[in-house]
Amino acid sequence: MASVRYVAIGDSFTEGVGDELPDGTVRGWADLAAQGWADAAGEPIEYANLAIRGKLIQPIVEQQLEPALALKPTHLSFNGGGNDMLRPRADLERIVGFFEHVLRRCDEEGVQLIVLSGANPSAGLPLGRVLQMRGDRLSKAVEERLASRPDVITAYNWFDRELARGEFWSVDRLHMNPRGHHRVAARVIEAVGLSAPADWWRLRDIPEVERLKGSAYYREHVAPWIRRRLAGTSSGDGRAPKFGGEWVELTPGG
Repeated sequence: MASVRYVAIGDSFTEGVGDELPDGTVRGWADLAAQGWADAAGEPIEYANLAIRGKLIQPIVEQQLEPALALKPTHLSFNGGGNDMLRPRADLERIVGFFEHVLRRCDEEGVQLIVLSGANPSAGLPLGRVLQMRGDRLSKAVEERLASRPDVITAYNWFDRELARGEFWSVDRLHMNPRGHHRVAARVIEAVGLSAPADWWRLRDIPEVERLKGSAYYREHVAPWIRRRLAGTSSGDGRAPKFGGEWVELTPGG
């Protein structure tokens, strides 16, 4: 059995949406961090990812946390609340309460918790100022609640001004592109006390994908989101976790 057994839970941020591979699957920062962890440590680790896109924080915790803990991990990463902040009535205290619940359960099970704040997409989104204010408040609240817990590993991304720049985001303006995912992965690897590849902090330029503007952007990305909200559906409905929600072994250089 590998000495590190790392499981990730969350939404599209952790599933890896925006970092699509040629076969259509998504990779993302958690996959990158897991492989980078094995590379930097020089030994295999076991990795599982239960994150599902579109999930609010309550379903993440109710549907993913206990199955993740049942895998008997040594480390569990958690991020959530981004989809909640897009809703008209986002209850930030309630969101922070779910972070506290995840911390309590990891304490009870003897699992090392890794807490992330999401990257900040507000500069490119409609109603970006509202999202900016909510994200600032939520991120500060989580940081304040964890300030007395130096044993919790933290990888905070919301206040990374460079990561908020357009060059780190995909054409939907809501999900990071491969550059963004690599930067977050580098932060996680260094948060666990290892060295990330230096170029992950700022990958070489990726050929520009023409950004949709004006009515085209709203037609392609905003309108489908509104239709899902009106229908009470989610982009993650019917999706299964990566790798079947089971462990995969990652070897150095794999």
